[in-house]
Amino acid sequence: MKTTIFKIEGMTCDACASTIKSLVEKEPGVRMASVSFGDRQARVLYDPHSVEENRIADTIQKPGFRVVGRDSVGEADH
Repeated sequence: MKTTIFKIEGMTCDACASTIKSLVEKEPGVRMASVSFGDRQARVLYDPHSVEENRIADTIQKPGFRVVGRDSVGEADH
């Protein structure tokens, strides 16, 4: 499993964060997502063998948000 933090622009409220969380968690291979409107970021735990980081970024951007940076937090063998 891998955790990546996606920095996001374009969120205007907590409902935006909820939308992103819902969309990202529907992606196969994503174990969980937490999205913070205040911090303007999404923390996503996923299986890199099942879903690519770029696909997660595309999912975030599909409704009109922008991924402006990414930080890999770590990998674990779960």
